[in-house]
Amino acid sequence: MARLSKAWIAAAIAGLLVLAGEGGVRGRLSASQAQMDGPRRAAELRAKGVELGYNLDHAAALDVFQEAIAADPTHPSAYRLVAATLWISLLFKQGAMTAEDFLGQATSSAAPRPKVADLDGRFKESLNKAIALAEGRLRERGQSDVDAHYQIGAAYGFLATYTATAEGSMMSALGPSRRAYSEHNRVLELDPARKDAGLIVGLYRYGVSTLGLFSRLVANLAGFGGGRERGIRLVEEAAATPSDVQTNARFSLIVIYNREARYADALGVIRQLQQLYPRNRLLWLEEAGTALRAGRALEANAAIEKGLAMCATDSRPRAFGEAARWRYQHGLILVALKQNTEAEAEFRAALTGESLAWVRERVRLELNRLQRRTR
Repeated sequence: MARLSKAWIAAAIAGLLVLAGEGGVRGRLSASQAQMDGPRRAAELRAKGVELGYNLDHAAALDVFQEAIAADPTHPSAYRLVAATLWISLLFKQGAMTAEDFLGQATSSAAPRPKVADLDGRFKESLNKAIALAEGRLRERGQSDVDAHYQIGAAYGFLATYTATAEGSMMSALGPSRRAYSEHNRVLELDPARKDAGLIVGLYRYGVSTLGLFSRLVANLAGFGGGRERGIRLVEEAAATPSDVQTNARFSLIVIYNREARYADALGVIRQLQQLYPRNRLLWLEEAGTALRAGRALEANAAIEKGLAMCATDSRPRAFGEAARWRYQHGLILVALKQNTEAEAEFRAALTGESLAWVRERVRLELNRLQRRTR
């Protein structure tokens, strides 16, 4: 089930959540006005936090989502968004930042990454609250309530993802994964127009389709449906339909399209996201890697140069090993452009700071290749 979980978590990679907005509703409100305005205000705060969050303002995201909780403490979404922000912060600290982290060698050779204790505890507290509220809604509203099923599935989806990535336990993730899939499948049965529920269902279907025969049989017995084309179509529909998960679906498509060698489609999605989130420097790193895989070295070079220029003026925190990733990617592009001297300098720069093990392995491999060419 490793590929299944890896495909799913791509939804948030490179996007990464969030920034602060104004405080809660201010001014003099009557009790009835406050009660009526709370949910509306909370929804505005959640939308603002998510939108700004995809521009990489992580720490302030927690502030705006906490304000959303204060405005409407009975809605599970804001608690789930707090958990999501903490999870993304953890991945950022661990150095997972682009589709490359979920493709090929980077996936297979990556060692388990340590948890960050304070983030782990806060994540579980927030997500457990989201699950409790969502389960309570279903009990109160009955089995035909579409949104209650959706909220439960979304919460269990995050729990499954976190268990598989931060804790490194695929087996422990199986139960919440099955619950997330089942709940969102139920949403689609009750209301086929809820394309947002298709994201989790589609990612699981696609993930199962990439497994070997025996693993597919096990997945089917565990309750997961397969189907590559159907899975991709569900994710595409979620990406094309305005909803709270539309952007997540678009990020998921970047990984799927790269895996399917549909590089032009992936580049189209990336450039869409660049227009929506112009302060997310990692989107230019993503563009550079995808363009290079497509054999478009000049486009890749333009993207990496734009991203490096953004990095030079961006004082916000970096992901673990981020500088090495930029240098490594630039080196690969320079090799493709036959600028070997400049490429070697970039590879050597990539080895000077902190980086993930698989990045260092690849950098050394590229340096060895360059040295063999110049002999």
